[in-house]
Amino acid sequence: MAQRKAHGSSFAHRSELRHAKRIVVKLGSAVVTRGDECGLALGRLASIVEQVAMLQNQGREMMIVTSGAVAFGKQRLRHEILLSQSVRQALHSGHNQLKDMSLPVLEARACAAAGQSGLMALYEAMFTQYSTCTAQVLVTNLDFHDDDKRQNLNSTLQELLRMNIVPIINTNDAVVPPPEPNSDLQGVNVISIKDNDSLAARLAVEMKADLLVALSDVEGLYNSPPGTDDAKLIDIFYPGDQQSITYGTKSRVGIGGMEAKVKAALWALQGGTSVVIANGTNPKVTGHVITDIVEGKKVGTFFSEIKPAGPTVEQQTEMARNSGRTLASLPPEQRSEIICQLAELLTERKEEILAANKLDMDLAVNTGHMPQAMLKRLSLSPSKLNSLAIGLRQIAVAAQDSVGRVLRRTRVAHNLELEQITVPIGVLLVIFEARPDCLPQVSALAIASGNALLLKGGKEAANTNRVLHQLTQEALSMHGVTEAVQLVSTREEVEDLCRLDKMIDLIIPRGSSQLVRDIQRAAKGIPVMGHSEGICHVYLDADASIDKVIKIVRDSKCDYPAACNAMETLLIHRDILRTPLFDQIIDMLRTERVKIHAGPRFASYLTFSPSEAKSLRTEYGDLECCMEVVDSMQEAVDHIHKYGSSHTDVIVTENEDTAEQFLQQLDSACVFWNASSRFADGYRFGLGAEVGISTARIHARGPVGLEGLLTTKWVLRGDGHTAADFSEHGTMKYLHESLPVGQPLAGQRDSN
Repeated sequence: MAQRKAHGSSFAHRSELRHAKRIVVKLGSAVVTRGDECGLALGRLASIVEQVAMLQNQGREMMIVTSGAVAFGKQRLRHEILLSQSVRQALHSGHNQLKDMSLPVLEARACAAAGQSGLMALYEAMFTQYSTCTAQVLVTNLDFHDDDKRQNLNSTLQELLRMNIVPIINTNDAVVPPPEPNSDLQGVNVISIKDNDSLAARLAVEMKADLLVALSDVEGLYNSPPGTDDAKLIDIFYPGDQQSITYGTKSRVGIGGMEAKVKAALWALQGGTSVVIANGTNPKVTGHVITDIVEGKKVGTFFSEIKPAGPTVEQQTEMARNSGRTLASLPPEQRSEIICQLAELLTERKEEILAANKLDMDLAVNTGHMPQAMLKRLSLSPSKLNSLAIGLRQIAVAAQDSVGRVLRRTRVAHNLELEQITVPIGVLLVIFEARPDCLPQVSALAIASGNALLLKGGKEAANTNRVLHQLTQEALSMHGVTEAVQLVSTREEVEDLCRLDKMIDLIIPRGSSQLVRDIQRAAKGIPVMGHSEGICHVYLDADASIDKVIKIVRDSKCDYPAACNAMETLLIHRDILRTPLFDQIIDMLRTERVKIHAGPRFASYLTFSPSEAKSLRTEYGDLECCMEVVDSMQEAVDHIHKYGSSHTDVIVTENEDTAEQFLQQLDSACVFWNASSRFADGYRFGLGAEVGISTARIHARGPVGLEGLLTTKWVLRGDGHTAADFSEHGTMKYLHESLPVGQPLAGQRDSN
């Protein structure tokens, strides 16, 4: 349950909004009314009511400041006028004159008077569906200027909130002064939307609300009018930034516009209430916009009095992209020099790195919540740093022939040559958990491939990551590309990073299967490279060698049980059961303290079986595995296709024909014959390092090293050629001749 904060200062960060106890939701006219302004947008209103009721039932104190009475009344009065006119004209002029009926201009205050009761009845009916009681409160700005009236209003609202009632507040539009003339689509004056903006701000401060959510028909505040080419949504707005924005046209209803909203928001912020302005009309988000804001997600514009010292993640991404383009244009030997320098720094400054790592390890141990396997990944040692340096030097060598490599050359026609060349993907976002050695590995691969890099590490390794990133930037500064690798250290939620689809080209998660699944679910239009599970199988064929079986099974399961390439299911040919080999396998697993879960068929062969596997599709990540029996290699392949995760699968056999069939039929990313599943690793493959293992069907598969971080582009060099030259009446013919793919010289041309 949310706790009331001491009022007087607003929340500094979005993530703190989940602690908001008292919340005011302001619904602008554009949110509540239909596009024709004659009636209410019932679907939107219903979803908003559902969210408010849910938050209320969580123990929060919700208040609504609503528009809509004018629109509701306009609909009622138009209906009554049309009915009245049709009756009169039918009596006096005949039915043939009905089409000439015209509606008089409806005065806004009369519409409000006619619509207030209906609007409130609608709210009451909707909230009743969630067992939530409501109460109507009509106010004018004058009620806030009179001390007695203001105190009475405060007392009334406090009592309603105490009784778990949602107050629904509206300006008493039937008695407010006439608005300034304003011509909308209907030619009807409407009550200024600014009235409810200022009302919501005043009410929030008066009631010491923690949060004011102002919903309108725009996504939030932009640095220039929305719809212009350079307009960017402002994630966080600070009071000192007022001069940096340009206001555009006003909403389709009301006369206040965004400028009025900003003034009201800043007034509330100064009074100690946090404010978010967001879109309440977008059908894709309306159903969860309020709850998303309260959960701290990046929705709309958040008003904050505290400006962080460093750049925003959007600014970091922009800096990385710009610097990354310079990195990609460097000669290959300069990119290699940067990587070699980083390798040197890992060994030269190892004391600094290990001291930071000790801080992280001590914090992790003291909390007592981190599993042993994760502690092992978090820990760095001199030998680990030396191994990292060796891997980085391998990447430096590979960087000599990566970006700009010609894969295909074709002479399309005379003096018209086409090349397909390798290029960086763009901006990579790599999200990794408590594994600091990932940072220099991934940084080196990004540098070698000319990619900009955004890193988001787990807070468990914050100190180590900070030092390693400083060393990375120190190496990058050799050739003026310091900003190409950025470490996100702000309170950005992973889900928010995954929404930067216009700034990030590829997301690579490094961590648990749950992390990968969460990122795949959260990614909005950004490709995700990785695997959600590592359910690796080892199949022991009837013709398997005893010595190889014991070695491979032990290594696949026991070398590093938490690794994604560790064996999770052992498939045994039926003929191996009740043989000395089977006894040796069981004895070895018992010695290694591996807990065995019996598959259904294996359990049926045993009188006293181990615990039966709850699922044949389980990634244990520990000294546990499933054991199942199959009748043939084909049945093993079928089992793996059904229950595996297309990661790494192994056959152990001396029968070459059987092995080749297994290797050919199985469509996993890695398929091995008489070798441990632990070989599914970029370093062991000679890639120097890997950014992860991909089980995707397109682009890179298996351990992804330097090659997997490159894509291609087509370069066509012509001499004034046009498509018309090759038409039926043209003078040229296609040749489509394949040419050698050696790196072309600068300015090389066809001399024929």
